[in-house]
Amino acid sequence: MGKIPVKMRAVVYALSPFQQKVMPGLWKDFTGKIHHKVSENWLSATLLLTPLVATYSYVQYYQEQEKLEHRY
Repeated sequence: MGKIPVKMRAVVYALSPFQQKVMPGLWKDFTGKIHHKVSENWLSATLLLTPLVATYSYVQYYQEQEKLEHRY
């Protein structure tokens, strides 16, 4: 028995560049998502940011005092 060639149909799927949306779920209700995350994790955010802000402020103050000390 011989094999009979069968015609195959190729289906090509293409998207129009005008119809594509890049990550639509990422930007949908962005402010609501940020508000939800901050209100959920405000304690963790405070505990993280307080030492960072305090260290930065101390360094700025120290540098300013050092500049003023060497001014004369």
